[in-house]
Amino acid sequence: MTPFRPLARLALTVGLTATLAVQALPAFAQQDSGMSLIRDTEIEDILHKDADPILRAGGFDPRNIQILLIGSKELNAFAGPKTMAVYTGLIMESKTPNQLQGVMAHEVGHLAAGHVARSGEMTAAGMKPFLLTMGLGVLAAIAGSGDAAAGLVGSAGYFGTLGAIGFSREQESRADQAGATLLEKAGLSGRGLADFFDNFRYQEVFDEARRYAFFRDHPLSSDRIEALRLRVEKLPHYSQVDTPEATAEHEIMKAKLEGFMNPQVAIVKYGEKDPAYPARYARAIAYYQMKEPDKALKLIDALLAEQPNNPFLWELKGQILFEYGRAPEAEAPQRKSVELQPDAPLLRINLGQTLIALDDKAKVAEGVTELRKALTREEDNAVAWRLLAEAYDKQGRDGLARLATAEYNFAVGDNRQALVFAMRAREKLEKNSPEWRRATDIVLVSKPSKDDLKDLAKEGSIRTGSIR
Repeated sequence: MTPFRPLARLALTVGLTATLAVQALPAFAQQDSGMSLIRDTEIEDILHKDADPILRAGGFDPRNIQILLIGSKELNAFAGPKTMAVYTGLIMESKTPNQLQGVMAHEVGHLAAGHVARSGEMTAAGMKPFLLTMGLGVLAAIAGSGDAAAGLVGSAGYFGTLGAIGFSREQESRADQAGATLLEKAGLSGRGLADFFDNFRYQEVFDEARRYAFFRDHPLSSDRIEALRLRVEKLPHYSQVDTPEATAEHEIMKAKLEGFMNPQVAIVKYGEKDPAYPARYARAIAYYQMKEPDKALKLIDALLAEQPNNPFLWELKGQILFEYGRAPEAEAPQRKSVELQPDAPLLRINLGQTLIALDDKAKVAEGVTELRKALTREEDNAVAWRLLAEAYDKQGRDGLARLATAEYNFAVGDNRQALVFAMRAREKLEKNSPEWRRATDIVLVSKPSKDDLKDLAKEGSIRTGSIR
C-alpha cells in the first residue's frame, strides 16, 4: 500500500513550478550559477554527530532537526526551528571538527535565544529557488532554477527561497556567549568557536560586497572576538580536543566534497603518492566525476579490500556502475550498502532504482518494496515517488502510477500537475480506497478550480458548501 500521511510541508516550503529533466548529470555542473541542496547519507551522518550534542545541550531533540547541506562556495550557516543548514564552503574552511561545531553552537545559540532575523524571516529574501537533490548517496547534485534541468531531483519538502539572515551586534554577542555555554554543557571546547572567528578577523575591514555571507549577516568585530576568547578560555572544557574518530570523519567529509565539487583540484591536492584513506577516496570520486569510471572503480575496490563493511564505498561503487550503464553489476554493491546501513532511505532508493531498471518482473516488484520502505522515512522524497511511478507503470498498475506521479509533482511544488495526475488517479483507483482518498486530498490542497470542486461535490467527496 502507498504510504499515507498528512499533507504537511516544512516551514521552508514554497511553491515551485519547474521543468524537470530526470537524467544523471555531473555533480555541481552549474555551481557557478547558483546553489543546490545536496543529499548524502555519509556527510549528513557526520554533521549530525557534530551537531547533536549541541542541539541536546540547547534543549532540542536532534531527531526533529533536519540538517541541510547546501552546495555553495560561500561560507555560511543558519538554523531554524526545525532546520540547520550548513554550506559546503563553511565545511571546507573549517580546519577542525571543533571549529565547525563552534559555528553550529553559535547558530543554535541564536535559535535558543529566539532571535528573529532582521531581514524579515528566512523565506523572505531573494535567493534563487533551490532544488533539493537526492545524491543517490554520492552527491549527484546540480544547482537549479525555475526552468533549469535538474538531475535526480529529490525531496522537495525543502524547495524554497532561503533568506539572508541578519542579526544585530548585540544579538551576535549574545549568540557567542550562548554558543560557548552550549559547547561547555555538551562537554566540548569553545576554542574552535573563538579560533574560527579569529581566522576571519579581517572581514570587518571589507565592504559588504566583499565579505563572506556569514559575516555580512553576522557582524564581526575585534572586540567581540576578544570577549569571546576571554570567556571560553575560562571554561573547564577549553582544553578538550577532538577525538581521532571525529578528526578522521571531518577529513573524509572534506575530501568527499572536494572530489565532487572540484575534481581537478582534488587530483592535485590529494596526489597519487598520498596513501591516506581520505586522499584515495577523494581521487576515486574525482575520477568518477571526470568520466574515468575504470580508474575510480579500481581505487574503490582497493579501499573495499581494506574496509569491506563500509556502506558508503559499496554505495559509491554501485552508483558508478549504474550511471555508466552497468545496472546488473550495480545491484550487488547496492544490496550490500543497504545490508550494512538499512536505516538509510537514500541507499534503498539507490537499490530500488537499479532493480526497476533491470526489467525483470520479480526485480521490479522488489524495487517497489525498497522504494516504499524509503518513503516511510522520507515521505516527501520526490525521486522515490518518480521511480515508484515508473515501477507501477511497468507493472500495469495505472492508478497507482498516476497517484505516484501526483505525489512527485506535489513534492516538487508543481500543484497544477499534482492536481491533474491526482484527478487521473481517481479515475483508475477503487472509490473510497486509501489510495483514492489520498488522491482526493492532493486535489483539495493543490488549488483546484471551481469546476474541479464541483466534480468532487457531485460524487459526494466534499460538501457543496465548500465551493466558493
